[in-house]
Amino acid sequence: MLAMALAALDSTIVSTAIPQIVGDLGGFSVFSWLFSGYLLAVTVTLPLYGKLSDTFGRKPVLVAGSILFLIGSALCAVAWNMGALIAFRVVQGLGGGALQGTVQTLAADLYPLKERPKIQAKLSTVWAASSIAGPALGGLIAAYADWRWIFLINLPIGAVALWLIVRHLHEPERAQATRGRIDWAGALAVFACGGVLLTALVQGGVAWGWLSAPSLALFTGGLLLAAAVVAIERRAAEPIIPGWVWRRRTIAAVNLALGALGLLMVAPTVFLPTYAQSVLGLAPIAAGFVLSVMTLSWPVSAALSQHVYRRLGFRDTALVGIGGAALFLFAFPFLPYPGQAWQPALIMLLLGAALGLFQLPLIVGVQSTVGWSERGTATASILFCRQIGQTLGAALFGAVANGVLTSRLGGAGSLDSVAHALEDPASVADPERLRGAVDSAVDTVYAGAGCAAVLALLVLVFLAPRRFPVIGADTPENGEDGEDGKNSKVRAPKAGENTEVVTRERPVERPAE
Repeated sequence: MLAMALAALDSTIVSTAIPQIVGDLGGFSVFSWLFSGYLLAVTVTLPLYGKLSDTFGRKPVLVAGSILFLIGSALCAVAWNMGALIAFRVVQGLGGGALQGTVQTLAADLYPLKERPKIQAKLSTVWAASSIAGPALGGLIAAYADWRWIFLINLPIGAVALWLIVRHLHEPERAQATRGRIDWAGALAVFACGGVLLTALVQGGVAWGWLSAPSLALFTGGLLLAAAVVAIERRAAEPIIPGWVWRRRTIAAVNLALGALGLLMVAPTVFLPTYAQSVLGLAPIAAGFVLSVMTLSWPVSAALSQHVYRRLGFRDTALVGIGGAALFLFAFPFLPYPGQAWQPALIMLLLGAALGLFQLPLIVGVQSTVGWSERGTATASILFCRQIGQTLGAALFGAVANGVLTSRLGGAGSLDSVAHALEDPASVADPERLRGAVDSAVDTVYAGAGCAAVLALLVLVFLAPRRFPVIGADTPENGEDGEDGKNSKVRAPKAGENTEVVTRERPVERPAE
């Protein structure tokens, strides 16, 4: 949890320190790459780390990722210009990808099915707390100390996390014969393809137009690299992204559904703070509270989801959650204008509860359908698709919001520029018109997010099997949970009993519970 907190904090903590960083290092025109570079590195390395953890074990990957993350943090603290800081943020992201995926996989390794909702809810709490505390902590450090401490503070915390991992995480020895060769050509191709396509999505419409030469060149190059990835992976003995990830209905459906989750999450996380400040007139701290209530209900709902999926099953529980999320997202545009702060806060509280019922049963369900030797790859594919969905959502909904603003205001404009203009009403000829334009833009984005929720619901209904094929040895003792989280006669092995499990392909080894 400490290691995951570092990766989560560093995705948001830099945001409020940007003025101080730019004032010290310059490079205002490229500062957005402080976020984009980190995001790209985390996203494109997830499949590689998932495969490595299945091959060499979780501990070596987690230790290596932690060390790489701390090296990147130390380098960021001594950066001499913006280019160097961006490059070192990429190094941080290379380590962050290992932390994010491997910790989620370990949760399934170390805890039986009955206890996984509790530990996954705690991990969700880490992300929720980090998303709230990150900007505030970054602002405090930038205001009362040097911005370099944003990165230096990682070193003692990371050292404690690394010591705990080395000292207390024990995995069983695995036979050398079970370790295949790493598909380094495929890893390089996946990294290049993901980097090019994500760069096109992140920078399109921001650094250059969507139909400009750079965008067209990047998308064309990305498609060619995607074809190369398919060709390389089909010939590889141990591919980084194996075909079974998409051939198995359960995993493929969950990947698509959580990709839609990443898409819809852009509405509250990116656009709600602007709405709260620009339309409701709230201060930044109060605007953060409107969003934070979602991060309070999400972990609680996730922790309680086990009581639901034991009765309904993984898929049907997720359907209940995403169905409720769709209703709450579609309700947002019907809020009164300008309205009161408690109204969007109530919707976010209900949305968090619904998404807790949606996401966690799907993650736990997929992790329970695979053996130890496939769990890292399966978990990484889920997280990878969610990250891709979030990147797509930022690009898509950003274009939608800017299009609505242009239509309402009769000229070019972006949500950010309008929001900044509303911070100083005296500089705006008609602030009420601008406020109404922001309201319409955010309402449209929430309607689009509701459509993404409906898409996830349809994927689960038509693609996901009604009962997930859960491996018997992953069930809690006394057969309390079996296939699809429902009662089963299959008993979990007792302490000291042989824990070898036969999957559909081959025997795999699992660490002792």
